[in-house]
Order: sequence, then C-alpha cells, then structure tokens
Amino acid sequence: MAHPQLGGPDLTAAGALAAWLEHLAHERRLSPRTLEAYGHIGRQYLAFLERHRGEAQRLPDLGTVTAAELRAHLAERRSGDHPLNARSLSQTLSAIRTFHVFLDRRCDTPAPQLALVRGPRVKATLPRPVSADQARGLLAEPGLDPDVEPWEALRDTAVLSLLYGCGLRISEALSLTRADAPLPETLRITGKGGKTRLVPVLPVVRSAVDAALAAQPFPLSPPDALFRARRGGALSARHVQATVQRLRGRLGLPASATPHALRHSFATHLLGAGADLRSIQELLGHASLSTTQKYTAVDAAHLLGAYAAAHPRA
Repeated sequence: MAHPQLGGPDLTAAGALAAWLEHLAHERRLSPRTLEAYGHIGRQYLAFLERHRGEAQRLPDLGTVTAAELRAHLAERRSGDHPLNARSLSQTLSAIRTFHVFLDRRCDTPAPQLALVRGPRVKATLPRPVSADQARGLLAEPGLDPDVEPWEALRDTAVLSLLYGCGLRISEALSLTRADAPLPETLRITGKGGKTRLVPVLPVVRSAVDAALAAQPFPLSPPDALFRARRGGALSARHVQATVQRLRGRLGLPASATPHALRHSFATHLLGAGADLRSIQELLGHASLSTTQKYTAVDAAHLLGAYAAAHPRA
C-alpha cells in the first residue's frame, strides 16, 4: 500500500520527529511506554545534530547525516552524564535507524551513510524461569501471609495465576475488567502493538479469579478494572512487583523470581511438556518466532544441568 509523501524542505527536524511518532502511535500502534522511549531517543539525537552542526535542522539536513556523525552521537551517549550500556546503545541505534527509514519512505529523505554504522555487540541473555515447585510456592504464599487481608491474598493469587497459568504480561492481567469475569474458557487478550491473541484459561485460574472477585469489597461496574488496590483504585503493576519481591523473600527465592519470570516459566514448562514453539509463540503473543526460540536454549540448559548433576560420569 503506497503512502502519501510527507513534509518538504521547510519541515523542521522536530516536525519530522513528531510525524514519525504519530506514525508509530497510530499506524504501528506501539505502546505509550515505547513511544516515550523513542521520543526521548529522537529528541536527544536531534539536539546532538544541532549542537554538532551549529544550527537548527530541517528535513533535508537529516538526509545528509554521515556515519561519523552518528558514531559521534553514540559515543557521546556512551560516555555522558548518564552513560548507556551496550544493550541500551543498540536500542538507541535501532530507534534512530527506524526514524531514518521513515524519513526515506515517507518524506523522500534517505540517509545512505547510516548503513555503515554498526552497533555494539550485545551478549544475549536468556530468561531465568522459576521451577514448577517455586511457581506453585509463589501462588500459594499470599494465602499464608499474615500481613495482608484475606481478600487481598485472593486477589494476589489470582493475578499470579494469570501470569503463570496463562502466560500473561502484568499489564495484560491488570487490563481485565469486571465484564471479563467470570473468565471464559478462552480469553481474548490485546497485547503489545495492539495485537490480539486467544489464551486458554485453566479451571484453576478461573477458580482463582472467581474467588478474588467474590471476596473483594468494592462495587464494580462492567468497565471497571477487575483487580483493586486496598483503597479501591485499580491495582498497579508496581504493587504486583512489590508483592512478588516480598513473597520470594519469604520463600528464599532468588531475585530473578519476578512476575515476568512466571510468564517465562509458563513458556518453558510448556516446551518441556512437549508443546511446539509455534503454539507457544501464539500463546505468548510474540510477533517473531525468534523471540520464542530463546526458550529452547533455556530448556536445553536445564536438561544439561540435570545431566551434569545426576550422571555418575558427569
């Protein structure tokens, strides 16, 4: 599908950046958090060009950016007051490249020299799932915590059950409304980038949500958030993170036992039970199979670790 060309020689660099962010928000449907990060990267990049070149930048100027200038900007980000690590630098370079692809395709302003710039080498990190026993411990522990009200314990168990039993992100679990409960056998979830997927709901997860809903003390209308904080407002992601931090301390689990680790564990345990990668990709809502493939390395690492620990000749 052809898109109309945007801008012209009088378009400011800031205007080009705003058009790009508008494109990401409404056509690519990126999350507000991602848009904020891209906007921050873009503004710092344009500010560098203005300082480096000594004048305000317009759209045609962005087509003359050289590889040396982009490398100088990355070097500044690596050694400034808030230096970036290799992964953040790589993300910065990726965002700037995406901006220039937009300028090429939609504003007829290519910057061919930028293809010469290579990002830093980033060591691949693997997710660190919790074991099945540790996951069960995290789900059971809220009910044993004397410092919370019984309805809050049921709520926390329900949220954690959605992360581990359905592979949801925290934001996806907290986006459920009163109209979603009782949960159906298959839940329609809208995830990153506005992508929709279907997730089966286990009976134990449905029961946990039903128990939380029955116990919570606040009147809820259909559009209200399903999970409520102590004073009645919508439950926050920070609360879920703090809850898991407290529970893992009670259970003696490592710092890697986070809410997101429960989602990793959902995928890893499915893989270990024989589920295929394509199905796991669909359940997690990954846009690319390569994102899901890292779980094969996790499962292989677990297998080799068990072999090394148990085999008499290891």
